[in-house]
Amino acid sequence: MKKYKKILWVVLFLALAGLYASSALFAQGRFIDNKDGTVTDTKTNLMWAKDDNQGNITWRNAKAYCEHIILSKYEDWRMPTIDELATLYDKNSKGYESDCGTWVKLNPAIHLSCGWVWAKNNHAITASVFNFIKGYRYTDLMLHKRNFRALPVRTVKK
Repeated sequence: MKKYKKILWVVLFLALAGLYASSALFAQGRFIDNKDGTVTDTKTNLMWAKDDNQGNITWRNAKAYCEHIILSKYEDWRMPTIDELATLYDKNSKGYESDCGTWVKLNPAIHLSCGWVWAKNNHAITASVFNFIKGYRYTDLMLHKRNFRALPVRTVKK
């Protein structure tokens, strides 16, 4: 009987290891590094800049940065919505340490230099910000720029 329990545990362990490996491979396949400064998310059909703007920025400057950047051969970049940013957050990921020392939880194919990214909105003086450290959304004054970043996105045309 003890021999069968050991065999059962080994089989269970191998099955769980296989599930973990296949889910890890699937997650890696979701984000494709286009080798041109961009990353395509095959789940959402969005193309992201591989790197954020690399420094503190106000909302208005972040919007201008996103709309005027030319990456690869594309000129139709824009500021992401809060919902689009939320699709990048992975609460189950260990994440990685950003340049400013915070741990962000998203696929390392996209590099954030700090954990907060501005989002598109239509308010007069406040704007949405997504926190990649804890995965929550909040609003702040557009003129603030403490650790906030810009991350351009575009929709991949089919």
